[in-house]
Amino acid sequence: MNIHTGHRVAAPPRYALRLKLSTAVMLGAGLIGAASVWAQEAAPEPKPEDHVVMVTGSRISSRGYNQPTPTTTLTSDDIEKNAQPNIFTTIAQLPALQGSSGSSVLTYSTSSGMQGLSALSLRGLGAFRTLTLIDGQRVVPANVTGVTDVSQFPQLLVKRVDVVTGGASASYGSDAIGGVVNFITDKKFTGFKANVEHGQTTYADDKNNTLQLAWGRGFLDDRLHVVVSGEYSKEDGVPAHGFGNDPGPNGRTAFNAPAFQIRPLSQTTDGKPQMYDIRNAQPYQYNRYGLITSGPLQGTAFGNGGVPYKFNYGSNGVPDGKGGVSGCISPFCVGGDLSGTSGNSTSLASALKRENFYTRLSYALTPNHELFMTVNVAEVNSQNTPNAGAPKNANLTIQCDNPFLPASIQSACAANNITSFQYGTGNANFPNNISVEPRRRQERYVIGADGSFDAAGTSWSYNSYYQRGVNHTDLFVKNITLSPRYTAAIDAIRLPDGSIVCRSVIARNSGCQPLNIIGNVTQSTGALAYVMPSQGPQQHTRQTQDVASFNISGEPMALWAGPLAIAAGLEYRKEAYSVRADPYGNGVTPDSPNSAAYPADPLLNVTSGSNWFAGNYHNGQGSYSVREGYLEANLPLFKTTALGEANLNVAGRGTSYSTAGNAKTWKLGGTWKTTIDGLRLRAVTSRDVRAPNLSELFAPVVITNNTVNHNGTTLTVQQQVVGNTALRPEVARSTELGVVLTQPSWAPGFSASFDYYQIKVGDVISTLGLQQEVDLCDAGRQDMCAAMLLNSPVPTNNYVRLQQFNLASLKLKGFDIETSYRGSLASLGLPGMFTVRALATHTIDNITDPGVPGTIPIQSAGVNLGATPRWKVLATQAWTTDRINVTLTERWVSNGVYSNEYIECKSGCPVATAIHPTIDNNQMKGATYFDLGATYKVSGHITAYAKVDNLTNRDSSTAPGPNVGYGLNPSLYDVLGRMYRAGVRFTF
Repeated sequence: MNIHTGHRVAAPPRYALRLKLSTAVMLGAGLIGAASVWAQEAAPEPKPEDHVVMVTGSRISSRGYNQPTPTTTLTSDDIEKNAQPNIFTTIAQLPALQGSSGSSVLTYSTSSGMQGLSALSLRGLGAFRTLTLIDGQRVVPANVTGVTDVSQFPQLLVKRVDVVTGGASASYGSDAIGGVVNFITDKKFTGFKANVEHGQTTYADDKNNTLQLAWGRGFLDDRLHVVVSGEYSKEDGVPAHGFGNDPGPNGRTAFNAPAFQIRPLSQTTDGKPQMYDIRNAQPYQYNRYGLITSGPLQGTAFGNGGVPYKFNYGSNGVPDGKGGVSGCISPFCVGGDLSGTSGNSTSLASALKRENFYTRLSYALTPNHELFMTVNVAEVNSQNTPNAGAPKNANLTIQCDNPFLPASIQSACAANNITSFQYGTGNANFPNNISVEPRRRQERYVIGADGSFDAAGTSWSYNSYYQRGVNHTDLFVKNITLSPRYTAAIDAIRLPDGSIVCRSVIARNSGCQPLNIIGNVTQSTGALAYVMPSQGPQQHTRQTQDVASFNISGEPMALWAGPLAIAAGLEYRKEAYSVRADPYGNGVTPDSPNSAAYPADPLLNVTSGSNWFAGNYHNGQGSYSVREGYLEANLPLFKTTALGEANLNVAGRGTSYSTAGNAKTWKLGGTWKTTIDGLRLRAVTSRDVRAPNLSELFAPVVITNNTVNHNGTTLTVQQQVVGNTALRPEVARSTELGVVLTQPSWAPGFSASFDYYQIKVGDVISTLGLQQEVDLCDAGRQDMCAAMLLNSPVPTNNYVRLQQFNLASLKLKGFDIETSYRGSLASLGLPGMFTVRALATHTIDNITDPGVPGTIPIQSAGVNLGATPRWKVLATQAWTTDRINVTLTERWVSNGVYSNEYIECKSGCPVATAIHPTIDNNQMKGATYFDLGATYKVSGHITAYAKVDNLTNRDSSTAPGPNVGYGLNPSLYDVLGRMYRAGVRFTF
């Protein structure tokens, strides 16, 4: 990895023309892997005669300008040697990148729309607070949260990636609170190159194939230059394992059904922990094929053919006939019959297929003025299983006259004088798992001009562009039930003629077919078609982004210590979206698509929808526009032999949002190249913003009934979940202080940097619970009162709108370290160069204050169930010759805890509280992963490579908790195991 601590050679933005193209990309297979070498020779100091450079962390173009904002650069060599089918994975390994998504993240989700989306997150602040650009230009988001999908980028032509680890809103606008990731493409690529790669895990899954092609050529004495690339990549993912613990998918053993057993607070006066960290957790509210969960028959399970048997609860548990189990803590026992455990029924990694076509055409009107256009057409498809079957946690009622019940159970009902019982099942005999299949299609067109001119005795450069981006996202969910139909179908009776039908005459007349969920039996084809229509939940989202931008930079005057450099620009942007969902999820409205495909059904809620087991999408739309202008200046302070060289960098931006009003951002920083050999100091402080995104502003309304306590009275209200157009921008204050040592004469080849950062974000947009909003209104918060009606003369008109508000705050603090050494091995009588490099991020604080009465600030630093460990380190050691490169890489995540708010104790525990629970174990081990790769230059045109990631096949640390999925945390850990890759690159 090549970190340029003083200056970034970054190309100015480029721009393109709206043009309809179709993509035709071929699949290629090859050999697996690649060598990962992050260490590159440090960039030399620029000479006065060097070309003007543009800094990604700044808009200034100036000779020799050293920017104050730390920026890490990955070159094309870095990217190639890491040998990933998606460039996203390479970038996400950087220590400052925390909380990024990817193919292994959110695989347990049905409705989020984020599955398979490759979105980058800096500092654990979330992808929506990290601005991701191509050639300094914005990219149409792939989700209504405003995040971009790196999988849709043209990756073979990426010349370098600049990662700005500091606020950059004054230079680039909204969303840059965490920083900026800027992909710089090779706009003048000439020749032909290709990459063919294959890979798979040691478990023979997640097989992946990648084919990338690029061609470039100049015409008309190179005044016209054309670049074209096509890419195809397919990752099979790791599919759901199904029910039970052992073995895991394809023989993996990491999963052991982790969970927290949680006692009621009222029971914690006995000196024992409230929470227990357990393995082999057995839910006692359901099993694989059906379990009676309450009453005199509690503990009766059903197996093959519906045969009843006594369920083994584990923990020596004995059912109490009231829904509880002695020796167990709701809802888990430990051990026992684990065949119904569904925790590992989530895809370990989503399948992912990406196709990308990209072209750029440029024409030089004169040597100093160029017109250009770019077109990027991409499609990314993914697939995941959020869970097997459709578990029902003791929330079903089975009538004793149900003809699917064995005669022995019907007799037992009569003997115990009951007519029904509570029941739970994992529905493991459904023939297919739930399948979530997002498809994202991007069309991005840019047209623009850039160049330079002389005015008032000095040289100026400019760039301007217009971009039109359209992203279509289709979500398809298959093999999922309609809840009202499921409830009707499992309630069966036998008619006098002996036929079995649904009990409800209304349901029967609308096509209900009885469904047998008593044991492992073959389901009726008609019943499955009734409860699980082939056309499941669907959603189509069309998201557009229009951007017009003009930027100019130059050096208007010479001062005592060098030229004054300035940059200025204007930008207009409009974001819009519309989403249309299926009628069963949305409810039937005049604009419901495909309503004819969803026949009317009296059992379903045709007004508010939400009929599916999961995946209840709703219609919505919205848009906003942004107008802004900025000015940035670099002022040289002094340049003397006695003091060294220093400059001051300032920037200001004024922004007007059509929904959120006006916002101002600024930056103040400086660098000082001291007289100490190789030593430079830098500092920057900035005010940054993130405007509310389309989802936060315009989320469609979803209505359910609920109850609240209002001034001591329990009220039934409509719970309306909806966006909030009154949201204000989040406002951040970032400060960074750094020390840089670059190849001093006393240690040639050695470089190091240390940067301390502190980020404070106010007016953070967050969501409250129903009762929390009412409590805040009762406490006098008028903005909350405006979101509800609680005193209507018609009680059914009472409502509470669950909206996001500007309530919370964030505080982050930590530091980044980088060291590297590069030297020749000639003194040892060996050929080539040896490079050692290490990058580390230490998070001191990551504190969220919800801003709600009764809550406390939450410290997330070191919580390894989340995304911000105390330490994240990436280190490499590389040996390079003219033909061979061998690299060993270490990726390390430090030990952590489940929560910094937990009190760990095994006996003599204090009384637990909602804010500070007690727990018997609050430790979560970190991990170290080793990657080994090599490249061999077969000829001047062909390079072969191979790589093994996670060389020791280190398992992920167990991660109990509801929001990690699979009992593992892919945000921090490698959950796939050892991965082999090999391939060949061609260059002509």
